[in-house]
Amino acid sequence: MTPPFSVTVTPHFERVFRKLLAGHPELRGIRERVGEILKSDPSNHSRMHHIKKLVAVPLGEGQWRLALGRFRFRYDIYGQEVVLQHCGLRREATYR
Repeated sequence: MTPPFSVTVTPHFERVFRKLLAGHPELRGIRERVGEILKSDPSNHSRMHHIKKLVAVPLGEGQWRLALGRFRFRYDIYGQEVVLQHCGLRREATYR
């Protein structure tokens, strides 16, 4: 078992998160769940989460994506540290 990872956020992530939180109060609970997932298995070795490594995305721009419901979280992994880069909302009409 690997030791737990530490999860930090960028200032950009905080700004975007606060804006989304104003319209989506359920996001606070989802962020706690994101923290739990990323502390234990950020690269999805267990295959239990909707995590994908993005192709052709350089380190520092969110190489990994975690999807929880309509929300998408992009992050990078540096050794034992996970850095959340961006939080986004998938629109309802995206796949229609």
